Amino acid sequence: MNFWCERAWLPGGLAERVLIRVEDGRIASVSTVDTIPLGVRRLYGVVVPGFANAHSHAFHRALRGRTHDGGGTFWTWREGMYALASKLTPQSYYRLARAVYGEMALAGVSAVGEFHYVHDRSNEFGHALREAAKDAGIRLTLLDTCYLAGGIDQPLNEVQQRFSDGTAEAWASRVGELKSDDVMRVGAAIHSVRAVPRDELRVVAQAFPDAPLHVHLSEQPAENEACLAAYGLTPAGLLNEAGALSPRTTAVHATHLTPEDIALLGESGTGACFCPTTEADLADGIGPARELADAGSPISLGSDQHAVIDPLLETRALEHNERLRTGQRGRFSPQELLETATRHSALGRPEAGRIEPGAPCDLVAISCSTPRTAGSLPQQVFLSATASDVDTVVVGGRVVASGGVHETLGDVGRLLADAIEELWA
Repeated sequence: MNFWCERAWLPGGLAERVLIRVEDGRIASVSTVDTIPLGVRRLYGVVVPGFANAHSHAFHRALRGRTHDGGGTFWTWREGMYALASKLTPQSYYRLARAVYGEMALAGVSAVGEFHYVHDRSNEFGHALREAAKDAGIRLTLLDTCYLAGGIDQPLNEVQQRFSDGTAEAWASRVGELKSDDVMRVGAAIHSVRAVPRDELRVVAQAFPDAPLHVHLSEQPAENEACLAAYGLTPAGLLNEAGALSPRTTAVHATHLTPEDIALLGESGTGACFCPTTEADLADGIGPARELADAGSPISLGSDQHAVIDPLLETRALEHNERLRTGQRGRFSPQELLETATRHSALGRPEAGRIEPGAPCDLVAISCSTPRTAGSLPQQVFLSATASDVDTVVVGGRVVASGGVHETLGDVGRLLADAIEELWA
């Protein structure tokens, strides 16, 4: 199938009347035309590359709308998350993740990075996530996560035992049995400096040198305080010591950083993934996104615990958080916001995220005539649209969602309700 776009955001900027020819799921050519050829799919509004959701915990979706009684902190929220994790089986996780990835597809996500730590010392859960992504029509980067301790110098609790392989070597051996394919690429993750002891960090960092490596970094002040007390280093300093900072690494949250931490991340080319709606929901704080970008850290975005699955809201929240933090507007330009939303390199997929020949044909058509977007300048639609304004989603040259309906899964809301009800029954 070929596509004609009313407007498309190309590497050189916004263009009108764009014809995209497709071969084997990839873009073969991009041109502007005065006449719409017969037999092409018409995409109206503004067409952008497929969004990259660089940080997901799919099972957290079952917590949405269930954690807001009685206040609390990140740490009290975590107890509810542990209760949910204890209920998961590979089968129930498949059903939930299929619906969650379907929700992502409706919102324009073409690839997701699953920060995966519920594995029970086997790859059954990882295979279930692969099948879920395949059924939802999106690509998966499985960031299989090493999790060895309940905190710095603390044992694992009963639920955390499900997350652990015992040693970094055992983790690497198990992950080495997973194979990348057209649907799933295999990556690695250090859960945090709380969960991987100092003498095991280097093992994880070196285990898969050609794969993406992600890590929760400085999400909470308590994490920084414990790390300083135990090692005399910040979490970023400890990761640097272990050789874990590099262009293939993404630091997730990167909230409570020192100027020295920012320099370490920037100078090493380490990316930073912000999850603004989750960071707000959990009262984590606002990280120094502009300073990291200026230092040399590529910025990506994730939906994390899925308080919201809406790449457009995450993108806007990145800019709005900067405005709240600094009292200045326009901290990120519309072009920069587009790049953060489509940064597939954080998922080990640098060929994606652009509308140009050779790239995967991943397209998101955003309507410019809804109550939210009517009157917006096309180049500023990122500052007015939400996922509700996503009209058509194409992944690998195939339409996976149109008019708010998933082409193969059908009623994603019902799938979500059924999967979540099963877990809480």
